[in-house]
Amino acid sequence: MLEDLFKVVKTRFNGKESDAASIADSTIPEDLMFKCPRCRHTMFLDDYEINNKVCTACNYHGRLTARERIELTVDKDTFVEYDHSMMSLNPIDFPDYDKKQAMLREKTGINDAVVTGEAYIRRIKTVIAVMDSNYMMASMGSVVGEKITRAIEKATQMKVPFIAFTASGGARMQEGTVSLMQMAKTSGAIARHNDAGQLYITVLTDPTTGGVTASFASLGDIIIAEPKVLIGFAGRRVIEGTIKQRLPDDFQLAEFLLEKGFVDMIVERKKMRSVLSHLMMLNNYHPEEI
Repeated sequence: MLEDLFKVVKTRFNGKESDAASIADSTIPEDLMFKCPRCRHTMFLDDYEINNKVCTACNYHGRLTARERIELTVDKDTFVEYDHSMMSLNPIDFPDYDKKQAMLREKTGINDAVVTGEAYIRRIKTVIAVMDSNYMMASMGSVVGEKITRAIEKATQMKVPFIAFTASGGARMQEGTVSLMQMAKTSGAIARHNDAGQLYITVLTDPTTGGVTASFASLGDIIIAEPKVLIGFAGRRVIEGTIKQRLPDDFQLAEFLLEKGFVDMIVERKKMRSVLSHLMMLNNYHPEEI
């Protein structure tokens, strides 16, 4: 008890927390409350999850697992997964990389940072790729790039739209140059999909950064973002240090990128299925009898 009191006094003395509310928040169990990373609003975790992980105060759209995203997006019981058993090797013998992969596979229930497959969205057949930030911040390694490329090629072959839900910290440094090669590979597959006259939609979720932004995430015929999500290449501090200027407070948020023309539209999670189906119908894809 005295130790906890000392920590509070020390925090106040050092000026790391300026108000009693912030100190009180630090004592809230993580499994009970959620604090929004955008507006700092605190809400019960159960309420946050019931609201599909959307902040009730500022409408920030939080991070979903790949399975949660698929469940919210596609028609029930229509998803057929591709390449489920594909797993990364250790191409540059990075220390403990194999152990970390094994631990994450057990923790997340997926074999790498993306889940791909075919499904129906309001009875329109499509191929989707959903990145999961719980797996190494959805960094793009050899398996992520290969699975996305195969999914795009499958969509091209089937003559159906391809939809990518992106969320990534960038290329995976544990795989060195191999990870950077995935940028060209996925971009080439998108080009062939485009040449075949098929539709590609990207949905940028929190966060989409680094090599993913610099490759397939930015190549959509239509680019959608969820509200308040972070989208960019390099981080704010790196850019400010390079250009020696203060960036706007909303720099790299979806709303800023919509204003600048990088994003075509911002769509709330509860409307995503409807918007995706309408966009596909506008591009001459029609519902089927299932």
